[in-house]
This record gives sequence, structure tokens and C-alpha cells, in this order.
Amino acid sequence: MQRLNTLPFVLALCPAATLLLANTIQTETPDVLAGKKTYMEYCAACHGEDAKGIGPAASALKTPPSDLTTLAQRHGGKFPEDYVAQIIRFGKPVQAHGSADMPVWGPIFNVRDKFNEVAVRQRIKNLCYYLATLQQKDS
Repeated sequence: MQRLNTLPFVLALCPAATLLLANTIQTETPDVLAGKKTYMEYCAACHGEDAKGIGPAASALKTPPSDLTTLAQRHGGKFPEDYVAQIIRFGKPVQAHGSADMPVWGPIFNVRDKFNEVAVRQRIKNLCYYLATLQQKDS
């Protein structure tokens, strides 16, 4: 017996289903998976595997790492991709005598990607895509 894929029929009959799917962040795309790999390699030690700011190295830092699952919540309900990309690439602006525990990843990614600017931007974009999938939902 041949099974029919009913998704196209459901989408044709129910515009709300199309909207629901369009607003869902896809978590298994190659870009998101590449971002997850970068996150686990560079960020999880401080921010934790769950991105809540409680990684194994967090206790050694002067300033606790941010809970990255609340970025959208802290920015009016929208994931602040440009802001996050700037922090990853250039670091957080350091206030007078403040902590600079967060590494500036831009130069590290430049070396890692053999100074290929396109690759560096894509790595950061993929990391942002992954972080966007981790955002807490409003309850």
C-alpha cells in the first residue's frame, strides 16, 4: 500500500498551518547544525551545553556568563542577530575596570578559517542561527 504525504494537502486546506510552519525555527538545517558544532566547541565551556550560563568554566569567571536562552526575551521578543554577531566578533564593550572574560572570537575565527572573511561571517551567522533555536518561549 502506497502512503501519500498529506502535508501538502493540509497546507493547501489550512493557511494557518502554513503560517505555523513558517514561524517555526528549523533546528536540523545544515546551518543550525554547523552553528551547534561551533557553539559546543567555543561557547559551551562557559555558557553550558544548554546555553543557560552554567558551563563547567563559569565559576572561574569574574562575571557570570549570560543565559543565552533569554536573548530574545531581553530584546523585545525578537532574537537580536546583529547584536549577537557583533558580540561574538568584536566582544562586549568593556566598561571602565569591568570584566573582559568573554573572548573576542572574530580574530580566532579569522585564523581558524584562514582569513576567509566569507567563512568567518558564515560561521558567526550559523552560530546565531543555532542560538535562535534555543530561545525560551513566552509562557
